Amino acid sequence: MLVVMQSHATEQQVRAVCQRIESLGLKAHPIPGSLRTAIGITGNKGEIDLGVLESLPGVVECIPVSKPYKLVSRDAKEEDTILRIPTPSGDVIVGGRHVALVAGPCAVETEEQCLAIAERVKKSGARLFRGGAYKPRTSPYSFQGLGESGLKILSKVRAKHGFGIVTEAIDNESLELVEEYSDVIQIGARNMQNFSLLKRAGRAKKPVLLKRGMSATLDEFLMAAEYLLSEGNYNVMLCERGVRTFSDFSRNTLDLAVVPAVKKRSHLPIFVDPSHGTGKRHKVLPLSRAAVAVGADGLLIEVHHEPEKALSDGIQSILPEEFADLADEMRQIAAVLHRTIN
Repeated sequence: MLVVMQSHATEQQVRAVCQRIESLGLKAHPIPGSLRTAIGITGNKGEIDLGVLESLPGVVECIPVSKPYKLVSRDAKEEDTILRIPTPSGDVIVGGRHVALVAGPCAVETEEQCLAIAERVKKSGARLFRGGAYKPRTSPYSFQGLGESGLKILSKVRAKHGFGIVTEAIDNESLELVEEYSDVIQIGARNMQNFSLLKRAGRAKKPVLLKRGMSATLDEFLMAAEYLLSEGNYNVMLCERGVRTFSDFSRNTLDLAVVPAVKKRSHLPIFVDPSHGTGKRHKVLPLSRAAVAVGADGLLIEVHHEPEKALSDGIQSILPEEFADLADEMRQIAAVLHRTIN
């Protein structure tokens, strides 16, 4: 259910409607728009007496939402969500006309490694730095990340270079630390349907980057995002990172068609990760071009200055000089679409 407020409705009227909704044992989700505020309702198990709400001051109408995902849908918010991610060097804007570049190694290995990569990608214009302190790996014998020590290294990267930090939480315990050290909490593909983790991330005070599961449908992807918004975190970004198919020439099949599909159904911004999506260094640049051209709101790129020595996914990490070329090309493509890279 969606309660649509009048364009001139006051904050007091919006608050009164939210209080009335909650008095019915439901949860209210005010969603400000450019012209008017809508209030999403969750928690209802059956019919709601529309007359109770439609008679309140400031209410235009109540609209049933047929889709299973209610808060992430265009029904709840027609215009695109635009996020501002605070960083020491100023806000990074994601969505609308703004395309974000996130760059860094797959895994945090050493302080020297991260600082060396950060210095190079900063010169190319990246303002968000990615790096895994926790690494969920298929094999229990693979490098699992440095944990809190890795998070402390990322905080040094932020302090020295002014980056916003994007890093993954793999469970509720690690999320506590990731929320403390990072600027964006990443939920990886393997955890897209870890509902306990999604609920906890939905109560976090930091933006969340949610990756699509490797076998997830679009509806499943959006329903996972709904978990985050239903808990009160509206600063959510989606990320396409490739799905599992019969294709044998790349690590995954990067489903770029999902970008316009998401944009038709949802107001949330969507990133593309061509590094995991292809698993091959030489495919990252061409798929990045295509991702921006098709409307992605950001790119998640793995960069390593010594990929042959990387402890995780070196084969798909591009060199800093290749990232510089990629950033230049992305600016040119974005300009054609009347967008900017930041």
